[in-house]
Amino acid sequence: MGGPLTSTAANDTAALPPRVIDAHQHFWRVALQSQSWRTGAHAAIDRDYAPADLRPALAAAGVDATVLVQSVDGPEENDRLAAYAAQAPDIVAALVGWLPLADPAAARAELARFAHPALRGVRALVARDPLDWLATPSVVGLFRELAARGLAWDVVPVTAEQTRRVTALAEAVPELRIVVDHLARPPVDSGAFEPWASHLSALAAHPGVACKVSIGIDVLTAWPRWDADALLPYVAHAVEAFGPERLMLASNWPVVLLRRDHRGALADLGAVLSRAGVGPDGLAEIRGHTAARWYGVPTA
Repeated sequence: MGGPLTSTAANDTAALPPRVIDAHQHFWRVALQSQSWRTGAHAAIDRDYAPADLRPALAAAGVDATVLVQSVDGPEENDRLAAYAAQAPDIVAALVGWLPLADPAAARAELARFAHPALRGVRALVARDPLDWLATPSVVGLFRELAARGLAWDVVPVTAEQTRRVTALAEAVPELRIVVDHLARPPVDSGAFEPWASHLSALAAHPGVACKVSIGIDVLTAWPRWDADALLPYVAHAVEAFGPERLMLASNWPVVLLRRDHRGALADLGAVLSRAGVGPDGLAEIRGHTAARWYGVPTA
């Protein structure tokens, strides 16, 4: 795995047979992990979710493989991800595991312990916390090591400070593949556009940054109901800012079940992308090729 996408790589992958990759999904067992983001508003997903629950949904949606992403912080979560990958090697193409990224020594130790062959990215939950630690030389050095290992970094920057810190890191470590999850929390519930649009444009200005066309828990919680039409201006801006070669389609299952089923969510997001002007070749990028490149998994 190398650095960020180049135009040559984009042309090469466009010729490969399409493979649909759901670029963001979770499994969990509620009795084994305390999910800090869960509140009383999330009773509908307060149950266990395992590969057997997802397989029928993937088949119904025509999805070939997934990227399995951590949902809590801690080394036990990495062990659970490994167990799920062993249960479902046919569907789990890549893992985005946990690392204590603000503590480079601890992160290197966990990375040495959790040397899983499917590990293609790392993440730590940041919520709206300040990310000033991203500017420290030791952390920048850690991200250079992650880039050299071919590991992407998933993050959801939602504040101006977080956006500044992430874009500064993208500039300092241009070889690092950064994945902005869930459209960086667009303010769909309020109908506002700024400053979200400017933040997303700032992130997209760096070629090593890609973005997932998916809906995060903040929006799903705030939304009274699923409204695909309301997503159009936000998705259209993401298309304009990133282009299909740096966007990837993702369900955020089972979190998305708060408002929409897996098949319906992916179908609606695909339809919104089409309405935003993305043609068949671009949709093939967003439905699989981008995720394959950013996470280093087979395209066909």
